[in-house]
Amino acid sequence: MPVEGAEEPAGAGAPAQPTPSELNKTASLPMPGDTAQYLTSEDEVDPHGSSAGASEPQDPELALARFAITRGLMVQSELDHCLKLMGERKWRKKTLTELLVEWAYVTPTQMMRLRREFDEHRAHEKGRKIPGYKMIGKIGEGASAAVFKARQLNLDRLVAIKVLPRRFSSNRRFVEQLYAEGRAAAQLNHKYIVQAYDVGQSGEFHYFVMEYVEGKTVHDLIQEQGRIEEEQALDIVTAVAEALGHAHRKGLIHRDVKPKNIMLTPEGIPKLADLGLARAIENRELARAERGKTLGTPYYISPEQVRGDEHIGPETDIYSLGATFFYMVTGRVPFEGADSSEVMEKHCSEPLEPPISVFPALTPGISEVIEKMMHKEPADRYRSAEDLIADLQAWKAYFVLKKGEEERGAVGA
Repeated sequence: MPVEGAEEPAGAGAPAQPTPSELNKTASLPMPGDTAQYLTSEDEVDPHGSSAGASEPQDPELALARFAITRGLMVQSELDHCLKLMGERKWRKKTLTELLVEWAYVTPTQMMRLRREFDEHRAHEKGRKIPGYKMIGKIGEGASAAVFKARQLNLDRLVAIKVLPRRFSSNRRFVEQLYAEGRAAAQLNHKYIVQAYDVGQSGEFHYFVMEYVEGKTVHDLIQEQGRIEEEQALDIVTAVAEALGHAHRKGLIHRDVKPKNIMLTPEGIPKLADLGLARAIENRELARAERGKTLGTPYYISPEQVRGDEHIGPETDIYSLGATFFYMVTGRVPFEGADSSEVMEKHCSEPLEPPISVFPALTPGISEVIEKMMHKEPADRYRSAEDLIADLQAWKAYFVLKKGEEERGAVGA
């Protein structure tokens, strides 16, 4: 079919067009197994998430014809008609592209140009695809990377793949940060931490493959509900504290604990994600290199991170988890301001308003735990995740006991 700006279609001597009834018959024919979708852009993906046929070779003639459809040179019914003709004796010696030209669905000049475009396109796509994985869809995008849902073909499992966009592929800092995140995550094996699988490069793209977590983030949940009930929040914070304790024992600090980095499965199981800022506690060389730099997320950053202190330890993660806990149970971040600088300055100098003052129905003891987690001085916070967990579990036991007493009272009433 002709398109705007293209050459005129073939002349009147071309074979007649198929009738509507013929088109209906051919449209109902099942497509061959090698018509797996050929990705043409970063956003065009397998809509069903199936890996069927993903490892089968793509028929180049059929792939070229489908490429012509994406370019608007023909429509699916015209391709279906030619596929049907290939099964008839009269046309059996013709290739698919020869039939497309003979039936005037594309002109010879269009086909010649199409082949050149298709060869360039395949060369580009070969460098963009990640061997062994079938992309399903984009599930998130941040300032420096996009995350895709994909299927790992050899193990037939869903994974998440963080991919650096092309504009950062030649930026050494972004590339090193992605690989550092992968190496850090690979050291950790904990039920409340998103597991790392692989990190590498395909063509010009660098990627990090990790466990796929179906669900939403703590941030999403707060946006939906306004706040999180303190017992549920207590369970989530306890799980994340356990994850952090594991990381700290392995010699790593996360440095970016926040609601958006805590995933929740459909069963409500928390998973700590994104170790993009993680650092070995004893890495003095990196600590000196980062001295004076502010690294973290303003609403949840610790005072020592704001200052760019050289000596940063587990207490910084406890502070950020405390700020997250504050937001969960009150529905408000600990410090607000006109911009990031004002918010971060308040973390350093402004006294924390007790969470119970923001949400008076909060249990006083939970408010006190959060206040201790968020003390300005690291030495005055919980010294370890284990110390924090001990208090959190004590309050969990309190709620269980209280609930039991309420139930017994209701029965006796």
